[in-house]
Amino acid sequence: MDNLPLCSFVIPAFNEEQNILLLYQRITETVSKIEGNCEIIFVNDGSFDNTLLEIKKISNTDKTVKFIDLSRNFGHQAALSAGFAQAKGELIISLDCDLQDPPEIIIQMIEKYREGYDIVYAKRKNYRQDSILKRIGSKIFYKLLKNNSQIKIPGNVGDYRLITRRVLNEINQMPEHSRYLRGMVAWTGFRYAFVEYMRPDRQAGESAYSISKLANLGMNGMLNFSNLPLRLGFFIGLTTIVIGFSLLLFQIFDALFNNVYYHLYKWLVVVLFIFTGFLFLLIWIIGEYLGKIYDEVRNRPLYIIKETGNL
Repeated sequence: MDNLPLCSFVIPAFNEEQNILLLYQRITETVSKIEGNCEIIFVNDGSFDNTLLEIKKISNTDKTVKFIDLSRNFGHQAALSAGFAQAKGELIISLDCDLQDPPEIIIQMIEKYREGYDIVYAKRKNYRQDSILKRIGSKIFYKLLKNNSQIKIPGNVGDYRLITRRVLNEINQMPEHSRYLRGMVAWTGFRYAFVEYMRPDRQAGESAYSISKLANLGMNGMLNFSNLPLRLGFFIGLTTIVIGFSLLLFQIFDALFNNVYYHLYKWLVVVLFIFTGFLFLLIWIIGEYLGKIYDEVRNRPLYIIKETGNL
């Protein structure tokens, strides 16, 4: 394979002390098969185990291994953004630290880059041994996002991808705090391709993505890249109007032709109860958007760097 430009690996890590060395060994073994230089940037996202210590041990002996230590846990997307801001490579490869993103397929991703693609997604062909709730929720989310987003966001892909420097430059200029990098990368509009792979199950440690964190990530994706929540008010309002008129026509028909008398309050109680639920739903949607606006207006830093190494 021809000489490649500098590759930057950006790897967020949260309580991954058992996986750091294994991932480093697998990356270096894979990189040795291609002709090119690389840097590995670990971003310690507020781990409270020995993750940072393990990273420092490697960085002390290999100066191509760099690290960013955040002052606390800012979240996966913020950690990735911190690594992106420091990456110097022409090719940037982001992957998780849990060994569920096999580094061996990087060679296939680089082959796609050679074909002229600026974005290469690693697409999962299988679902991990997650709970039924996670799997069903993931399928529903990607289906809704695909059908209601203003841009085409690939489904069943995570944050394991290769992007070129010109894509990264656009990402680094995006100022939003409620970040959904999968949508932000797709928004740039550059040519993309897929490399499919079977995703293995986690071998050590526990997933940092709880149900609540996954829900928050999904919420950022839906609110930032889809107008569906805003349109819910229209659909709900239209539906309730149709139902209301149907009930009114039914009562008129029943009263005129069947001589049936209906007490109006019986219908009003049900209709008001339904409307109360709809109002609460709409208030929740408005509140979510106001919360996002509030986060942007405060303009706090996305993350705080406590320490760096080899940068």
